Formats: sequence, C-alpha cells, structure tokens
Amino acid sequence: MKRRLHFSHWQCTSCGRKYQRDEVTYLCPTCSIDYKPGMPLPGVLEAYLDYPALAQELDFADYRNLSLKDFVQRFTVLESRHFPPLPVGETPFFPVRRLLPELRNLWIKNDSLLPSGSFKDRASVMMVAEARRLGISKIACASTGNAASSLAALCASCGIQAVIFAPASAPAAKLTQIKAHGAELHAVDGTYDDAFKAALEYSVAEGCLNRNTAYHPLTIEGKKSSGLEIFWQNGFKVPDWIIVPVGDGVILAGIHKAFADLKRTGLIEKLPRLLAVQAESSDAISSYWESGVYRDALKPQTVADSISVKTPSNAHWAVRTLKETNGAAIRVSDEAISEAQIKLAAQCGIFAEPSSAATLAGLEAALEQGIIKPEEQVVLLITGHGLKDISSFKV
Repeated sequence: MKRRLHFSHWQCTSCGRKYQRDEVTYLCPTCSIDYKPGMPLPGVLEAYLDYPALAQELDFADYRNLSLKDFVQRFTVLESRHFPPLPVGETPFFPVRRLLPELRNLWIKNDSLLPSGSFKDRASVMMVAEARRLGISKIACASTGNAASSLAALCASCGIQAVIFAPASAPAAKLTQIKAHGAELHAVDGTYDDAFKAALEYSVAEGCLNRNTAYHPLTIEGKKSSGLEIFWQNGFKVPDWIIVPVGDGVILAGIHKAFADLKRTGLIEKLPRLLAVQAESSDAISSYWESGVYRDALKPQTVADSISVKTPSNAHWAVRTLKETNGAAIRVSDEAISEAQIKLAAQCGIFAEPSSAATLAGLEAALEQGIIKPEEQVVLLITGHGLKDISSFKV
C-alpha cells in the first residue's frame, strides 16, 4: 500500500492556535511576538497528524508486519522524496545484563551509531529534507558541536550549505568534523546561548533556513523517530521508563511526541515515564520542574558539554512532558558522569560521550532514591559517541 502523508496542522504548545503547513515556519506568531534571544522559546509548534486516517491505514497494513523503516515513515510529516541520500535511523536496541545486575530489564538504544555519531542526525535529516522541499540552499545552526557536525554531514550528502555557529571552546573533534564536511564555521567567543543568538541573526539577515533546536518544529519531529523505533524494537510494547540526557529539552520532547502520536493513533494506552537527567550546573529544567518557576542555570560548566545550557530553548514543553508522563528530573555530578562513562565502555562496549553517560549516572541515582523500581523495564538513550570528545575521558 502506498504511504500517504498524514500531516494535519501545526499547533502552538502555549496558546493552542492551529496553523496550516506553510502558514508559519518557526514559532507561533502570536506567542512569540515579544520573544528576545536569551529566554526560553515561547510558542513552540507541535505537529499534529490526521490520527483517524493514520489508524485506519496502519490497521489496513497490519502495522505489526511492517518493517521498522516503513512503520516509522507512517508518522513522518515530510514526503519521502525530499529526504537526503544519507540513511538515518534503525539504531541498535538491546538488553544489558552487566551494568546493574539488580535491574533485570535494562535496555540500551544506541543512537551514537547514527552517521555523524550523534542523535542530532534525526533532527538534521528533517531540516535538510525541508530545505529541499522549499528549494532553500543554505541552513544556519547554533550548536555546542553535535547538532552542527550532524547538519554539516547531512547537508554534505546533498549539496546544501551548512552555516555553523559554535562556541570556540567546543571539543576539537566536533569542530574538526564540522570543517571536514565543508560547513562554514563561525567560532563564537562565548557560550551556546551566544551562538544561538548569532545563528538567529544570521538566518534573518541571509533569508536562509534556521535549524536551531526547538526554534524550528521539525527538530522535535525528527527526534521523535527514536521513540517510534524503541516501540517497534520492543515488540510493540511501552517501556516503563526512558532515560534522556537533557540540555535544551528537545530530545525529551521528541521522545514524548513519539509516544503521544502512538497514543493518539490508538496503538497504546499509556505513555512511558521519562527521566530527565541534567548536570548539576546545568539544571534549569530540573529546577523548573521542581518549583514551577523558570530560572536560568547560573553557571552551566560541566564535562558534559552537549547538555551545558544556561537558557534551555524548550524548557516549557520539556516540563510539560515530565508532568504528562508522571516522570521526574534528576541532577548528577561531573564525577558521577565520568564514572558512568567508564562503566559503559568497560562493561557494555559502548564508548559514550559524557552527556550520554549521564543517563547511567541518573539511573543509578534514581534507583537509590526509589524513583525507579528494579522490576521495571528501563531504556537508556545513548545520544553521542565518546570519540566526539576524547579529552573529557578520565581513566
């Protein structure tokens, strides 16, 4: 059966207003009218599908017999002909026994094996496809390194120019990867938040597409594909917990979006609980979830550079996901992150970058605090390869 596109509309996560496909590009025009860089994004857009039509198609096709790729594509909001030739997705999902023997049902989703070595490929592939759909030849992006090297790789696969704004202090391996793929690199003398602002200003001045995380809603749509894969690879069952490293909060929202779409389509009845893991110094979302009042992280300096964010762009949606999934947020120290990185490498054969290792540190803390029970099924999301930042590895 030929796959139909089931995109229905964009809907503002703040005010609920609905927009047609090309009526808006980035944020809700009403809610973002007073937006200034340096604050969480207001009016982030969420893609809604024609869920009854999708349910009918999945039932007709007997979704349990679909391939992983075909199953995930049923939930996409872009036509397949626009996607670049570099394949993204279908990463390993497997049980682990040695890490925490008391946890009998622990699994890993290893997205560090995506083409650029990072989960961010899932968002970048959507942005490149959108640029091809619209006939745009240049995409700007702010990043601490992974989103940038990801965009550079996906753009290189189909001749689109990537323009990157990254802190000059970003890991050398990530900056090298950006350059290797032929991207135009602007090293920013400042933080990720400074790079975010610079990328916005550039895209407005140049009239190009902007890939900044959460700013363009397709970044969240792309990241939901990992959640859809987990559901398929887990035998069409919902795990009890999925543990996510959190900086901006976009991966958290993407995983939530995957299972929200499955529920709206009628394939599941409950959502997995989400555990947001943050570095102690980069805890804006954790603090927001605990207090109900947003504040910036004061001094986000951590070994886990990929989750080092002062002003998380997707803070509002991220906290909403924790509430809707009866989830939790937890902080971990740099020492715990480094110890977890060693454990993953030595006991699982997975060399994860520090931000990914934070998920294991968060799981250990959650078990100790009684948040997660030993009998529950838990999925660790590994989002970046350790070779991205070898200087941070402490043996």
